[in-house]
Formats: sequence, structure tokens, C-alpha cells
Amino acid sequence: MKRLSYILVLLMLTLSAFGQKEKRVEGQFTYHAPENVTPAQAKAFALEQARLNAIAEEFGTIVAQTNITQIETDNAQTSTKFVSLGSSDVRGEWIEDIGKPEYVIIYEGNTLIITCKVKGKAREIVASKTDYLVKVLRNGTDDKYESDQFKSGDDLFMSFQSPVKGYLAVYLVDDDENVQCLLPYSGQQDGIYRVEANKRYVLFSEKDAPRDPVDEYVLQAEHSVEHNQIYVIFSPNQFVKAVDAASAKIADEAGIVGYPRELSFEKFHQWLAKCRRHDKSLCLTKILLTVKK
Repeated sequence: MKRLSYILVLLMLTLSAFGQKEKRVEGQFTYHAPENVTPAQAKAFALEQARLNAIAEEFGTIVAQTNITQIETDNAQTSTKFVSLGSSDVRGEWIEDIGKPEYVIIYEGNTLIITCKVKGKAREIVASKTDYLVKVLRNGTDDKYESDQFKSGDDLFMSFQSPVKGYLAVYLVDDDENVQCLLPYSGQQDGIYRVEANKRYVLFSEKDAPRDPVDEYVLQAEHSVEHNQIYVIFSPNQFVKAVDAASAKIADEAGIVGYPRELSFEKFHQWLAKCRRHDKSLCLTKILLTVKK
């Protein structure tokens, strides 16, 4: 009996490993952008949807439905309201691109139409991941200041809370694909930022972490409108930030301080793909920010 149990455990582990094997996938998405969406925002949206389509085509989707019955009484009159909520999610996750995404951009009248084709590597999700809370905050540290619309000179803060202890990193990618490390902070020597379970963290605020080496950030725009992507990376397993270097702006202009450490877009995504490949519990959230001059 013990030998049989041992064989069954090995078989389950083998099937689990097989289910998480990386596969080459490709997808396409065409986006008819509303008038209030910029070309940069439309390209980012089309790319993410093309990746999701590729994953769904290979691994399928999860469809859930929740039915809610609400009974309300008003002046002795009772009414019943039935609500059905549906949702769907893909069964896999994107690991890395293969080559560069291809875009076809056309206009039909005043409507911007973007078609994105992408190839990459993805794997099936066989277990649920950590569900954490993250909010980007503008000019304030309470969650009521959550925003994705900034003006040049605005302060950038972030709140984060996880139900389990783990490790956190935050990167910013601008329109020119420059990558800056916002967290761990530049003064940290181990390249690791630890978070405790069930604790709300306010990041990039010295007032909220006076004993730690904190960097505070102000978003700047050189053009009328710029778009930044925030990458929030979390795992219950320890990982170390990517290899980066001091900003060239600090080296060239000694009077300027406060620029985050940076690395190339290619090196960043190589590091991120490696982390995701070796840690199936690693979670990634991307948040698009608009900064106006």
C-alpha cells in the first residue's frame, strides 16, 4: 500500500509539472479605439488583448456565474430583484514575447483602428495565486487618492497589502522603453523588499516609513502627454531585483538628484521572464499611467 501511494504521488507531481510546461503561442486582436483613447494607450490595450487571445486559444478560459437575489421592502411592499454576474479568465499566463509585436494602424474617419499580432511563450495556470491589493496614488497616501491620471510635478505614491508575507518589486517603463527601478529603494543593499502579511504599506513616502531608506518620486513630462507603465511584481518566494545602474542623468548633471536606478527594456524583460520561469507563484500587475505636462 505504501508503494502504491508513493507511485500515485509521483504520478500527480509529474502531471502537475507537465501542465505547467511552456508553450509557444501567438495571438491577434483588433481594437477600435474610442476618441478619448490615445494611440499609445490603444497599442498597449491591443497588445494585452492579443496576448490574452493567444493564451485562451492554447489553454482555454474559466467562465464563472454568480446569481444574486435581492429582496427589498418599502412601505410594506416587497420587491425581488434578480442579478446575474458573469466573468471569465484565461487559464494561462504570459512568460515572454518572441520577437517584437507587430502593429497595423489605420484610421476610418475619426476612428483609430489598431491590429496587434504577437508571438511568445506562455504556460498553463494549475493553481490559484496570491490575491493582493495595490493602488497607485496621486498627491496623497490615502486610497481615496487612487488615480491613473497625473500632471507633471505630481507626487507618486502606492499602497500595497498582501494576505501572506512575501517579496515585492516595482518598476516604471516610459514611452521610450526606459526602465527604472522604484522598489527596492536605491539605499537598500540586498536588492530585496520584504512585506508582512495583512499590513498596509505606503510606498515612496518617507513619512510612512521614517526608519527605512525611502525614495520619494515626482512624475515629470517632457511632452504634452506621456504614458508610463507600472510593473508590480510580488511573490511569497524570495527574489532579487534585476541588475541596474545609477541614472546617467545623475552622472552627467551633478546638481540633479533623485533619479531611480535604471536598466534596458530588453534586460528587464529577460530578468522578468527568468523570474516567472523559475517561480510559478510570482504575480505581475501592470498599471498604465498618463502624465500630462
